[in-house]
Amino acid sequence: MSLWAVKNDKGEYAHIDMDELTWETGFATLWFGVNEPYAKRTASDYGGHVVELIEAPAKVVVSAEEAEMLETAKNPTFRPSSVITSYSNDHHGWDLTSDLEDRLMRAYVLGWTVEKPKRWNVKVPHVDGAYYMKLRNGKLSANSVFGNKDHIQQFTDAEI
Repeated sequence: MSLWAVKNDKGEYAHIDMDELTWETGFATLWFGVNEPYAKRTASDYGGHVVELIEAPAKVVVSAEEAEMLETAKNPTFRPSSVITSYSNDHHGWDLTSDLEDRLMRAYVLGWTVEKPKRWNVKVPHVDGAYYMKLRNGKLSANSVFGNKDHIQQFTDAEI
């Protein structure tokens, strides 16, 4: 949940009282609630720009398997805490020092994003400027790339 306000170039915040807008240096009496569209309309009508006073928490990064379990936990026929606890116990036993259950509970509440597998350029040993590339038939080939390294094929840890 975020809290939005309208701020001008002088660092003053918009304050609306009895349908009259004034600009104030503090925002003790400021109120726009969580309604970003209202703040955007006010900025458009009176000038200034919209600022986020309280940032939304970052989403928790989870694996694809954990994301699938979290989707299951959203099913109304299950209790989310039971699904997450069961998953945590299956993967870490009754290890009370594991933060898996806490991390997954935060992911369920705050939202999650699935981690992307890291990819690596694989250099051909003892050959300057040569990198491995996978051919259409699945075999590896060495390819020399000079200058633009953006065209080098990248591999995941599992592929390496």
